[in-house]
Amino acid sequence: MTRKQRFQYVIDYFLHHAPDAETELLYDNPYQLLVAVILSAQCTDKRVNMTTPAIFEKYPDADSLSKATFDELFPFIRSISYPNNKTKHLIGMAKMLQEQFNGEVPLTVEELVQLPGVGRKTANVITSVVDQQPNMAVDTHVFRVSARIGLTLNAKTPLATEKQLIQHIPKELIHIAHHWLILHGRYVCVARNPKCEKCGITAVCKYYQKNVAVKK
Repeated sequence: MTRKQRFQYVIDYFLHHAPDAETELLYDNPYQLLVAVILSAQCTDKRVNMTTPAIFEKYPDADSLSKATFDELFPFIRSISYPNNKTKHLIGMAKMLQEQFNGEVPLTVEELVQLPGVGRKTANVITSVVDQQPNMAVDTHVFRVSARIGLTLNAKTPLATEKQLIQHIPKELIHIAHHWLILHGRYVCVARNPKCEKCGITAVCKYYQKNVAVKK
């Protein structure tokens, strides 16, 4: 099987089985999504979704968040991983939105990565989710799943993975393919003991052929 055929099989499978895949973070606007994504770094979406409603009620926009002090915001974020850094990042992010972007979330990767707490992955999430731009955010799930299946070859970094995926996935599907891979990694192709018996793409998966099929 060629790499092109493998990509096509995976894309066809998810188009049929997960045509409406989307982020599991709860949000109503770009500001809320940006806050949620910053909080989600090395933290589960479930935990973030338990935390953000109170934040959004107290700080409904960048203007209100920019005026928060560390001591005011920290209690809302205490249960999230790395709460000290994330509290500082959120306040700094909100201040920069107010000072440089008229309180609005910019929708280019180049502008987003200027914000405190926002790296390339977060910027790709925002632009692909809000604006359906063809940007591929590579988190630990995307990185692992892509390599296991054989979609990426010898990709040692998230950026290398991103470049390979973008090269082989149709432009109009990149924004949703990000969610396909994340959700597959979160619920089926988990880090330890992947649930191959529940997987619908074992026919083209290199990991399955090498580690599971040979033992049957």
